[in-house]
Amino acid sequence: MDRTMRKFWILNHYATTPKTGPMLRHYYFAECLKEKGLETTVFAANELHQTGGCVDTLGKPYLRTEEEGVPFVFVRTSRYQGNGISRVKNMLSFFFGLLRICGGYAKKYGKPDVIMGSSAHPLTSIAGILMGRKFRVPAIVEVRDLWPEAIFSFGKVKMNSLVGKMLSAGEKWMYIHADAIVFTKEGDVDHIREMGWDTEHGGRIDLKKCYYVNNGVKLDEYAQSMKRDILSDPDLESDSFKVVYTGTIRPVNHVGNLLDAAKLLKEHKNIRFLIFGGGNQLEELKKRAENEKITNVALKGYVDKIYIPYILSRSSVNVLNYSQSQYNWSRGNSSNKLFEYMASGKPVISTVKMGYCILDHYQCGLSLEEDTPRALADEILKIYNMPAEVYTRMSENARKGARDFDFSVLTERLYQVIKSVERD
Repeated sequence: MDRTMRKFWILNHYATTPKTGPMLRHYYFAECLKEKGLETTVFAANELHQTGGCVDTLGKPYLRTEEEGVPFVFVRTSRYQGNGISRVKNMLSFFFGLLRICGGYAKKYGKPDVIMGSSAHPLTSIAGILMGRKFRVPAIVEVRDLWPEAIFSFGKVKMNSLVGKMLSAGEKWMYIHADAIVFTKEGDVDHIREMGWDTEHGGRIDLKKCYYVNNGVKLDEYAQSMKRDILSDPDLESDSFKVVYTGTIRPVNHVGNLLDAAKLLKEHKNIRFLIFGGGNQLEELKKRAENEKITNVALKGYVDKIYIPYILSRSSVNVLNYSQSQYNWSRGNSSNKLFEYMASGKPVISTVKMGYCILDHYQCGLSLEEDTPRALADEILKIYNMPAEVYTRMSENARKGARDFDFSVLTERLYQVIKSVERD
């Protein structure tokens, strides 16, 4: 390891450890980077996103923990619920909390050689740039969700409004002043071109400093869990053709579409739909299945995440169920679920046709041109009636493709980004 690259700080508002939540991308990076001799510290908010939980900082501005040798710093932030003003205040409290504690933390534990600010929202990346200036070290911006484009796509703010223009100006500033930019979706760099911010269009952003490091899966842990964490369920053990969905049951996930497809396939007695997950639409869909006598669907409810590898391994095909209209899918997919599906070694059906399509690239699944129950039912039948050798090849392609998204591979890509910004 180069002497100038001893310490790496990652800032991610919503990061967790295995004990505090499921947002483990940066915990896994920290684990793997340690093997390369790089000490990585993750800074996150003590208010745990979506779980309602909280890490007690014992009345101090932050709490430092170590889980399996990974330093985690939980920054004290304000409480919030939902997506209203309290969440905005929580974002601001994390931003200012980082700036407030970083100097004292560096004096106690050593200053960083490189900082990476990871956005779900851009304030964290902006904090990374400001902290990089304070310590005179490079700052990497990681973009896991394009803000404010995501806000514009949901219609919450108009792009040409005053607020929209201010958000876009902040995003542009962030990209200009980053020493490197990491996108989790392969096509997100197209956004910079479309906005005319790159040097080829007269802007100030050199696309050579843009990199692609998607989400992924720890294949060794996944394989162990598949054999160890077995969920006893007769439906999983049956010889039926099992169409499996795992995830939240809420309107945005459009799970009702699966019930509609199941109704169209009721005459195929060997095809069963198994839906695993909890959410505010679960009871409604259970009643619908009962009232409409959709007997080839089983809504299983919430299951612990440790059982997901086994569940997926028992499927015949796994479904990525998205709405085509509520998101810009032209830039690709960075869903953790996709890589878990691939790691199970079973074909995948996506209800949207995406740009930079990973299913097409690895020939491990099918995508719908239109998001209708009939289209989904037809693709399920296509895999159901597929010759055994074609099905086996598609399954093997899924397993092989997952290797490119193992965290050891992703960490090597991130490590190369870190090396690209190091200063003598």
